[in-house]
Amino acid sequence: MAKIEPIGAVRERVLADLRRDIIAGRLLPGDRLVERELAERFGVSRVPVREAIRALVAEGFVLFETPRRTVVRRLTPTDVKELFELREALEVYAAGLAAARATPQALAELRELLGQSATATETGDAEAITDVNTRFHDRIRALAGNSLLISVMEPVDGRLRWLTRQNEEWPQLLMEHRELYESIASGDPDRARAHALRHVQANYRSTVRHLFGEAADAG
Repeated sequence: MAKIEPIGAVRERVLADLRRDIIAGRLLPGDRLVERELAERFGVSRVPVREAIRALVAEGFVLFETPRRTVVRRLTPTDVKELFELREALEVYAAGLAAARATPQALAELRELLGQSATATETGDAEAITDVNTRFHDRIRALAGNSLLISVMEPVDGRLRWLTRQNEEWPQLLMEHRELYESIASGDPDRARAHALRHVQANYRSTVRHLFGEAADAG
């Protein structure tokens, strides 16, 4: 007899797939999410689909244009600015802590991620680049050793990953991550914070250019 999947597990599976589709650009801003169509696609009832959509609304990926129309959210310049302000405050802080606390094993793990990033960059695999670059930043936060920092970032992690996908200046990103690694490996918190700040600010400018054009870059 086939095992019945708990509804909570179904919801999480649908949620993860939809979130992944949005981040990867398979679902674009303005695309409509229709419960009936998604239920058919996933082979589930409409209940877990409805719950997954509500979770995506809470995470900032989609919005209810009307009670009957749900669409993938269009990021505004203000959305992007606010998310990067948060990154600037928290990731710069995390980089400084990581420089003070990183062990040889942890540094080796960061080097391994840089190697994976280089391979993905060479092949132009956008989804792999987004994944490994996100894991690189996740690892730095983990090295910071501050559980409160991680819990503060968790609610916006998905949207930050979405923004990371918007920046397609991949060789530049790889170079910045290598420099950030070197600054953390140096054990100098001030140097690490300075490199992290430059990296976040450069990523912000690249993302704004991609989403809104050069004219929006002035802000």
